[in-house]
Amino acid sequence: MADAIISVRHLVKTYKMGDVEVHALRGINIEIVRGEFLAIMGASGSGKSTFMNIIGCLDTPSSGEYFLDDVQVSRLNRDELARLRNRKLGFVFQAFNLLPRTTALENVELPLLYSDSHSTAQRRAKAMEALAAVGLADRAGHYSNQLSGGQQQRVAIARSLVNDPVVILADEPTGNLDTRTSVEVIEIFQRLNEKGITVVLVTHEPDIAGFSERNIVFRDGKVSKVIEVENRKLASEELPKLPLIVDEIES
Repeated sequence: MADAIISVRHLVKTYKMGDVEVHALRGINIEIVRGEFLAIMGASGSGKSTFMNIIGCLDTPSSGEYFLDDVQVSRLNRDELARLRNRKLGFVFQAFNLLPRTTALENVELPLLYSDSHSTAQRRAKAMEALAAVGLADRAGHYSNQLSGGQQQRVAIARSLVNDPVVILADEPTGNLDTRTSVEVIEIFQRLNEKGITVVLVTHEPDIAGFSERNIVFRDGKVSKVIEVENRKLASEELPKLPLIVDEIES
């Protein structure tokens, strides 16, 4: 596949639990095109979370090769993985993972603290720019308990953007959200994707997967099927059809 941003070849991951071997991935071959919006699906235990952890540089394969933006990740040590992860990848999780005693702005600044290439003023400016990109510049000084669930997830997306990643990895990012807020979050991902960021989304919801360009379905540690989404939904067109929901926290 031309211009792959992520390429895995014969990827295997085996966990040992006492005398038992658990084969989480059984020879996965996947290429993800630069600028693609991809959804990964599969039942619990299918291997999709293990796959996401490996391409997110949070885990290493037992065997096989993984290339991220032409870097052979499978040969890197722990420190090299951490540097690559911070430079190339942005993460969004189902549970938001915001620090409760810090403001939205401080949460977004957090990834920049691991790099000494930005001054305090530069960190603040980049974090404000990321918050503006998700429509939350006016909530920069708010704490997590002052934000609705949808607003917290948008802060998490802003945090994933602040290091200018080439890929955003989103693990069930709509799992704790109502239907309209879920589509609002997907609309942000689609806008970011239109700007050239590759988005890889794990979801168990077919409706959410319908907003992507391609679905990869995992089963028993293997790729079960690949589905090209012919009638891809646009979140911006779906939102007017959904009822308005007032955020549970207004101020």
